[in-house]
Amino acid sequence: MQVSYDGMRFREPGPGPAPGARYHQRGDLVWAEFAGGRVRRGSLVGTCSLDGVLTLAYCMVLADGAVISGRSTRTPQRLADGRIRLTEQWERYPPHAGRGVSHLEQVPEPAGRR
Repeated sequence: MQVSYDGMRFREPGPGPAPGARYHQRGDLVWAEFAGGRVRRGSLVGTCSLDGVLTLAYCMVLADGAVISGRSTRTPQRLADGRIRLTEQWERYPPHAGRGVSHLEQVPEPAGRR
């Protein structure tokens, strides 16, 4: 699936506070800033393949002051309503090492901001 992520916003689905990210893209280069929930500030940078798969490195500072870094691969899927869902396979580096799978969904822009 070809995707241009430039200007898109993503967050974990569901109620309650969750980090939200705004993505930017120039060619195959992708980057984003994110914050919310337990994340005071975060950023990511990486590349986008021709099929829309993102390969990223990220870092963030949590509310408790912990500094987290890692990498992830995010694979897009088109939802029935046209938005994009990213399935994220992530890995965190020590001292906060871990691995997992998360999902992020595109947040529609409010009317008049497109």
